[in-house]
Amino acid sequence: MSPADPAPPPSYEAELAWLYGVQGLGIKLGLERTQAFLKMLGWEQGAQRAIHVAGTNGKGSVCAMLESICRAGGMSTGMFTSPHLVTFRERIRINGAMAGREEIAEQLARIHRVCNGMETPPTFFEITTALAFLIFQRAKPDVIILETGLGGRLDSTNVIHPLVSVIASVGMDHTHILGGTLAAIAWEKAGIIKQRVPVITGPLPEEAAQVIARVAAEREAPLIRVTEPLANRQIGLRGPHQQINAAVAVRALDAARLDFTPAQISRGLQSVQWPGRFQQVHHRDQLFILDGAHNPDAARTLAATWRESYGAARPRVILGIVRDKDAAAICRELSAIAGEFVLVPVSNPRSASPADLQRIASAWAPATTCSSLEEAITNAPSGPIPTLITGSLFLIGEALVALGLAEPSGEVSVQ
Repeated sequence: MSPADPAPPPSYEAELAWLYGVQGLGIKLGLERTQAFLKMLGWEQGAQRAIHVAGTNGKGSVCAMLESICRAGGMSTGMFTSPHLVTFRERIRINGAMAGREEIAEQLARIHRVCNGMETPPTFFEITTALAFLIFQRAKPDVIILETGLGGRLDSTNVIHPLVSVIASVGMDHTHILGGTLAAIAWEKAGIIKQRVPVITGPLPEEAAQVIARVAAEREAPLIRVTEPLANRQIGLRGPHQQINAAVAVRALDAARLDFTPAQISRGLQSVQWPGRFQQVHHRDQLFILDGAHNPDAARTLAATWRESYGAARPRVILGIVRDKDAAAICRELSAIAGEFVLVPVSNPRSASPADLQRIASAWAPATTCSSLEEAITNAPSGPIPTLITGSLFLIGEALVALGLAEPSGEVSVQ
């Protein structure tokens, strides 16, 4: 290439490979690094309006509902969620569409150059958060919906000052990082509450509710507790818990002073899509239900949604779980509906062994193993009872590819 030739554009594949290589640094919670890193990149929140959503379960669905209602009301939107199911681009959306490969490559290359000059490089999630913020800064959406990655208090997304904070739920998950009690986990999630910024919660265990109420009072943040489902509205996501999530989303928009007509709210809720949440998939002559339930509370909710949809029918449950989850409790909750368990590996370095899962699951229902999700899907029986695939969002991503709903991306992430 001669000196006059322009430099080739950054490669999406090469920049993403660099980002994935950073995952070896692990998870390092804290805001000082993120704040300094964003300053180096020239990011300023400025006039951007954001809604910040935390929660053990339901936060992704609440984000999707918020974003869908805003677009139905004529607002432009940005949304940041994690993890992705199939492609990294899912994490960052503008007006409902995944961020473009060229945009991601360009901004990641910029971030990469800054990281090369740093003595201590940022973590995978810090870089991903910064990437989203830079893309939103360029796109200038009317409102940004941000999902926390882990906890809240020290999560990279917590550098923003939102219009409203949302804590969808509090349950036992990531206990090795967030703490072994509901009170400890609630305190971490309450870290997103800002001084005098309204906070909306879904139904919470009393132990968690007390912690969040105390933090809200200390920060003079108006606290609104949503305990009743949103009635008489069609919702694009199935299950009684989604009616609660919808109520949380609507109250959050009201607290943020984003006014929408009842028709706009109804249109947004009816059209909302969020893959892997009791998603029905027809494949050849079989019906599959995909649900990313990955902790005991989510598994309990999944069982309730199954009973609402299919009554006493007991499905074949294809189950894959990552190692740091409470597999015994998940199997116990799913045993309320499972006719049998088929244990499979997750295409993730953190995958639990199917043999280990079989020993756990067999205490609750007949259990066998398969060497892969594809094998389990191939062997799934046809008939009136759907096959349920669950246990991990990573597994749901694999299922979307295996069932022909997505092209394989090779973008398998640990986080």
